[in-house]
Amino acid sequence: MSDPSAENLAAALAALRRGEVIVFPTETFYGLGADALAAAAVERVAELKGRNPDSPIAVIIADRGMLSQIVSEVPPLAEKLIARFWPGPLTLVLPARKAIPRPLLNTEGKIGIRVSSDPIATRLARDLGRPITATSANPSGREPARTIAQARAYFTSQMEVFVDGGPLAGKKGSTVAEVIGQRLKIIREGEIASKELEICL
Repeated sequence: MSDPSAENLAAALAALRRGEVIVFPTETFYGLGADALAAAAVERVAELKGRNPDSPIAVIIADRGMLSQIVSEVPPLAEKLIARFWPGPLTLVLPARKAIPRPLLNTEGKIGIRVSSDPIATRLARDLGRPITATSANPSGREPARTIAQARAYFTSQMEVFVDGGPLAGKKGSTVAEVIGQRLKIIREGEIASKELEICL
C-alpha cells in the first residue's frame, strides 16, 4: 500500500472541514468522502455519484464510540456483529438520530455504517471527529475505482484532493446487513459471506 504524505492527509482533512468532497481508500474500493453530518457536503456526494435517491449513502466511523453521533440505538445482535467484524467490510444498517442528512437514510430512517480496516479511512474519520461518507468513487453504473488513476479519470475535473492508498483488492464491496428483532436481513452480500454472519449470531 502507498503511504500518503502527511501533507496529503492534512490537505484531505482541511478539504473535509471546508465541506468539500475527497477521494480516499477503504478496505474495498476508493470512496467519495465528505463530512457526513454536513448536509451540503453530502448532497454534493450524491450529485457526483449520480445516485438514485432510494439508494442511501453509507458512512465510515473511526470506532464504536462514534456510533452515538449518528445512531439512536444498537440492537444486541448488532453488537455481536460489531464485536466480531469491525473493523472490516461489514456495513450495518441501524436507526439514525434526528437531523442526519437525507441522502444517508433509507425510507425507514436508518443509516448504513462501518468501521473500515483501512488505516487511512479510519484516520480521516478520527481526525475529523465525525463520520465520513463512504460510497464508492465512481459514477453510478460504472466500475468502482480500485486505483487512484481510475478515480482521477472519473472525477479529476470535479475535486482537488485524491488520497492514494495504492491498488485496492476489493471484489464485491462491503456486505450490508440489518438486524430486525432477532432476525438478520442481508441487503447486499459482499466481502463477508452471509453464512459467516449467521454463524456469529
